[in-house]
Amino acid sequence: MNTQQNIAILAGGGSSEKVISLKSASIVEQNIKELYPTYVIVIDGPSWVYSKEGVDYAIDKNDFSLTLNDQKIFFDLAFIAIHGTPGEDGKLQGYFDIMGVKYSSSNLLASSIGFNKGVCNDYLKNHEINVAHSYQLFEHMDYDIDLIANTVGMPCFVKSNESGSSFGVNKVYVKEDLPEAITDSFKYDKQVLIESFLEGREVTCGVYNFGGAPVAMPITEIITENDFFDYEAKYKGEALEITPADLTSKIRLKVEKAAIRVFQLLNLNGVARVDFIIQNNEPFVIEANTVPGLTAESLIPQQAIAAGFTLPDFFQQWIAHSLK
Repeated sequence: MNTQQNIAILAGGGSSEKVISLKSASIVEQNIKELYPTYVIVIDGPSWVYSKEGVDYAIDKNDFSLTLNDQKIFFDLAFIAIHGTPGEDGKLQGYFDIMGVKYSSSNLLASSIGFNKGVCNDYLKNHEINVAHSYQLFEHMDYDIDLIANTVGMPCFVKSNESGSSFGVNKVYVKEDLPEAITDSFKYDKQVLIESFLEGREVTCGVYNFGGAPVAMPITEIITENDFFDYEAKYKGEALEITPADLTSKIRLKVEKAAIRVFQLLNLNGVARVDFIIQNNEPFVIEANTVPGLTAESLIPQQAIAAGFTLPDFFQQWIAHSLK
């Protein structure tokens, strides 16, 4: 064990994805605890707590430290396993930049852009990346369902703009159902994104840059009998996930190239995952995940194993890269 490098694993957060985050943090801890002293820190608003043997210890946010047995512990790396705010939207990254603490994910700006689906789509579209037609709404903003329907077409997806794990996502078939879906999505966020429906195969591709240049991981195809890859499909086994996906070499290369291009355009770092729909043999980006799920059911661990990693080795290389 390297006694000189303490790893803080950040979990929890203030979004609907908190339960997923706690599971991700547990997987990270299981796979690195033999290599590093690890401390799972659960963030819940102003409460930042490390728990040991039933006792909670508050983190000193003035210098990001922990006091145990009258000994002050500092951290060499913050491994961010918080999906949603404040881990995926850049807020923690800004704090760690100020504190001078290294972290496992992309920086503040990259995280912020990637987290906001509407901004990210517009940015990628301006760089000639295929994305769905979309229409963005903000809380208390008037809207015209005819204009929305004419812009994105029917059916369409209504989703909370800054949320994940398919919380606040609805597939709408007729424009008359738009107001109800929009109201539901606003329960999760103050911004709502309405996107055209893309017909095709759903795939996702992880990318890492442990060696400097980004590398595409084996692609996963997602097949579900649900209306789309929703929460139940993602975390309750209601989907078939095939890794590596059965794609022609031509389409596989297109997806890998697009995933790496998105990783570079957004200036991502560490490990990210880019989701696609393959429509008419062309990959269309659904979203970029800068803090992808790492649970036992998540896609990145599946892809890492398919790429020939053991999970301890995968996380070890990720941490070694982040510590540089």
